Amino acid sequence: MTSFTKHPAPADAHNRRAAKPVVVYPNGTLPEPDYETLRQLKASMKKTDEVIVPPRDARTFRVPKGSFFRIVSVEGPQVGDLNLWNADNLQERFFSGKTRALHRTHVTTGDRLWSNMPYLRSMALISEDTLDWYGFDEDGGSVHDVIGTRCDPFTNRLLSGQDYHNCCHSNLCRALSAETGMSMQEADHYVHDVLNVFMCTGFTKDTHQYFMKASPVRPGDYLELFAEIDLLGNLSACPGGDCSTGHSSDEAACYPLKVEIYETDRALHDKWNWPAPNAYVHP
Repeated sequence: MTSFTKHPAPADAHNRRAAKPVVVYPNGTLPEPDYETLRQLKASMKKTDEVIVPPRDARTFRVPKGSFFRIVSVEGPQVGDLNLWNADNLQERFFSGKTRALHRTHVTTGDRLWSNMPYLRSMALISEDTLDWYGFDEDGGSVHDVIGTRCDPFTNRLLSGQDYHNCCHSNLCRALSAETGMSMQEADHYVHDVLNVFMCTGFTKDTHQYFMKASPVRPGDYLELFAEIDLLGNLSACPGGDCSTGHSSDEAACYPLKVEIYETDRALHDKWNWPAPNAYVHP
């Protein structure tokens, strides 16, 4: 078979295409953050820990509810793949698809990272983003995407026939295995679609394929998040480096990333509206 059947456009094709788009999930009813309390919490920040994520590797970290964490570029342009779980229940984890549906394809200050169903609540609030100036470029690219997944050895094997063991999925599995004692095979089922921190991505205008381009991140840039539940985080320093050429190989220049943890004044915690698991119950 050399080609698939192509069908001619119907007479009313123009009218069908002219239908107006409707936002699937209007988010105007989502609760707004308490910006004044957030300002006070930020003013009380005290650094308590930091974790260095080596190039082409991953590390886990824990963030208590009410604390901030920053993902920081330290030596050169480098993107990172972030997983988050409820520290007390690994069944509850970051849901990139619903985060995308509730906010947008690329997240920034004021957006939240939502957990999977049936919990479906905010896990963390993006409180500062030093790349918020980037917006969308002429290619339609932007940073911090929730549209891609993560580079993984299974897709690499499918497309190239080769095995590469430092894809972000593999890195995240190793780090989670080291943290919890579960096997790599078990970790496969807990590692999930990521927030692509600092990664600049979009869709090509002609073929609508997912693309990446050189990240605008530079040393000193960071993405800061406020933990709304106790979190277990896992960050991979992608083997693609700044993702200007490729991934799933050792060819790109790669740099470490740093995660900084900041605790806050607990006297302020009573002022925050902490998210509970979703209240929906099946009849």
